Amino acid sequence: MNRYAIRAIYLFELARTWRTLMQSIATPVISTSLYFVVFGSAIGAHMVAIDGVTYAAFIVPGLIMLALLTESISNASFGIYMPKYSGTLYEVLSAPISWVEIVIGYVGAAATKSIILGLIILVTARLFVPFEILHPFWMLAFLVLTAVTFSLFGFIIGIWADGWEKLQIVPALIVTPLTFLGGSFYSISMLPPLWQKITLFNPVVYLISGFRWSFYGVADVSVSVSLGMTLLFLLLCLVIVWWIFKTGYRLKS
Repeated sequence: MNRYAIRAIYLFELARTWRTLMQSIATPVISTSLYFVVFGSAIGAHMVAIDGVTYAAFIVPGLIMLALLTESISNASFGIYMPKYSGTLYEVLSAPISWVEIVIGYVGAAATKSIILGLIILVTARLFVPFEILHPFWMLAFLVLTAVTFSLFGFIIGIWADGWEKLQIVPALIVTPLTFLGGSFYSISMLPPLWQKITLFNPVVYLISGFRWSFYGVADVSVSVSLGMTLLFLLLCLVIVWWIFKTGYRLKS
């Protein structure tokens, strides 16, 4: 394992966060804080408790997950697309490092940024909403696992995209709607029976449900199922990344 290569890629990608601090950290934190103010303080005060949890506290895990998914995909896709766009990716591919080391460097940096952002939003939420974390270990586990998984997914999108507009298609038209429909602002048990079954085909439901369980001990689906679905998606992303480097899909052209 070439630790020097991993460290060079990792630190280079991580340094971009500090150069674009307003865009990378401040903007998503401010945007999420507005959700806490509007949906938590203003609207939440007039909502009934869900599973014994106040509405303002109930939406905290969902909003953190919304920011985490969006930023993980954005960080990773932009991180690998820029070398493709500028042509410097060929230098990385020709260097004496394996595809595993390349992926660890790029995906590790993107996941680190997302985890830092998620923790900042978690602390910021405390300024607006009182809440508790019953299972802090599992909260961190779901946070890290989700960040790594969707950073891998973003890495795939960055390689697949052949234009700037394609970098935004999947996050804007697929991931964000799935997150809003995945129980960020409500429990899926509140839906009619038919829609509850349809919602279970939404993979984001399992992420939010497991993450919310780590806070309050309540979940829409089994925690083991949530963890299993997340690990399954992680494995699928790893297989796709392996195939990309094996075939050179959109890397050698």
